[in-house]
Amino acid sequence: MKPLFAFLSLLIIASTANADPFAGSDPRIGKKLVDQSCIACHAAKFGGDGSKIYTRPNHKVKTPEQLKAQISACNTQLDKSWFPEEEAHVAAYLNQTYYHFK
Repeated sequence: MKPLFAFLSLLIIASTANADPFAGSDPRIGKKLVDQSCIACHAAKFGGDGSKIYTRPNHKVKTPEQLKAQISACNTQLDKSWFPEEEAHVAAYLNQTYYHFK
């Protein structure tokens, strides 16, 4: 019984390892939140439309987890009071538009 349990556990872990890190989130909602809350700050820091924060060669975000953490940090620092679902929508939008994490 133990080998079967171990095998099933590994199977579950392996099947979620390649899962979409932003599944269930809506990039359209994320875009609205970014347009309302992020663009002005990013433009002030980087000029223009502010998208350089995502496209600069030395950008900090290299993984889906780092993207989620950065969004959460901005949410907290700027007191946006977004719910976790809203942060996830923003992550889905930024991933779809700029990062393309799998």
